[in-house]
Parts: sequence; C-alpha cells; structure tokens
Amino acid sequence: MLQVEIEEERPLRARDALTVARIVRVNHAGEFGAIRIYSAQMLVSGWLWPDCIPALAEMLDDERRHCVLFRDAMPDRKSRPCRVMQFWSCGGWLLGFLTALLGRQAIWVCTAAVEVAVHRHLDDQLYFLKDRDPALSSIILSIRDEEIAHLRHAEERLVAPNIAFRILGQAISLVTDSLIWLSTWGDSTRMVRALKADGR
Repeated sequence: MLQVEIEEERPLRARDALTVARIVRVNHAGEFGAIRIYSAQMLVSGWLWPDCIPALAEMLDDERRHCVLFRDAMPDRKSRPCRVMQFWSCGGWLLGFLTALLGRQAIWVCTAAVEVAVHRHLDDQLYFLKDRDPALSSIILSIRDEEIAHLRHAEERLVAPNIAFRILGQAISLVTDSLIWLSTWGDSTRMVRALKADGR
C-alpha cells in the first residue's frame, strides 16, 4: 500500500512535465481561437443567417467555459498562455468571418473540420495524460462530450458538400493541426508517435 502511494506522488520527468504544460497551453489557445471563430460567425449570422444564432451561441458559451478551465489549470503546471496567441485570435476571427460570409454550409464545414482535428488531438492527449496528470485528463474528459456534440451538430447540417467545401474543410483541418503543432513545439507529433509505438 505504501509503495502505491509513493508511486502516485512521484513527480513527472522534466520532459513529461513540459509536455503537460504545452498541452494546457495549446488547449487554452484552441478554445480561445474557437471563441473568436464563433464570435465572428455570430456577427455575420446576425445579418444573414439568424437561424444559426442559437446553435452558435450555445457553442460559444461552451468554448468560453472550456477556455476558463484550461486557463485555471495553467499555474499548477507552470504553464502560461501561448506565445502565438495572436495567430489563434486573428486567424480564428478571420476564419469565422469568411466562412459565415460563404453561407450556412461553410459555417458547419468549418465547425466540423475544426472539431475533427481537435477531437483527434484530445484523444492523443488523454492517452498521454492518463498516468501522468489525472486531474488534467479529467478536465479534458469533461469537455470532450460537448466538443463531440458540436461536431455532430455540424455534420447533421451538412448537405452533400461539393468539392469546394471538401477542400475548405481539409484546409481548415490542416491549419488547425499546424497551429497545434506550432503551439506545442512539436509535442503533438511526439504524442502521436508514442501512441503508434504502443500499438494503439
């Protein structure tokens, strides 16, 4: 029994602690970027697509709450907001604004593309964190169902996307993955390699 307690209290290796700090940082940045996307989409939808407002408002509220959760998790993990936050902020707002101008379908293509990328990274993070930071793992689990609900909502509203919308979705996912990689200084790639090495 004593041995189990000692193992539970054993501090993280420096490399793992750094990865945990980067996970918190990128998740905070991603939630902030989502806030900016939905804020811009709501602005345009107020003029053009008022029927989209209720769903966007609910998603925006979720992302604001998620953002606070990750911000509050930073101090204990010696983490701080991302140094490329302006990319998440300006890029998110521009993406939301432009996709909303393109119409309802583009709004849901954007939501689906971002959530697919986010969900994949959250799964990688949960695998990495399960024995390293159970508290942070619990935070991620607490938001994952809402992120999946956003994805399902968007997918249910997509009507046989044409080639242009498929390209748009792939581009948005690629940009999201790139920002995640940049914000974790490549740790997202290291986690994926670890998963493959474990045969997941």
